[in-house]
Amino acid sequence: MDDPIRVALIEDNEDFREALELLFGLQPDLEVVATAAHGRDAVGLCERSDPHVLVLDYRLPGLDGVQVTSAVSAACPGVAIVVVTAAVSDHEQEALREAGAVACVRKDESLDDIVAAVRNAAGRA
Repeated sequence: MDDPIRVALIEDNEDFREALELLFGLQPDLEVVATAAHGRDAVGLCERSDPHVLVLDYRLPGLDGVQVTSAVSAACPGVAIVVVTAAVSDHEQEALREAGAVACVRKDESLDDIVAAVRNAAGRA
């Protein structure tokens, strides 16, 4: 069996962050290696925890998902970025892809869809 997919998680909503952390922890092929509530912590978090996938909330205080995605993509190019959001426009999705995100998943999609996006991002669909 492959080593687990190492996942870092940045989400400012504590309840949703804890729910995702629990969900990912229940998956035998996923391992949550770091969490944070602020986008400003993203680069350092990725440098320290060396995740395969960063699950990133789009709307964070201070920085948006495009800014965080650009910074992480530049500093940690091996990290696949999956953005989760309540709502995102076509323009915002395009900007996320241009910044380096590999997927954008709505928070109201099924939990299975969110997990599948993480696995796809890690190349383990």
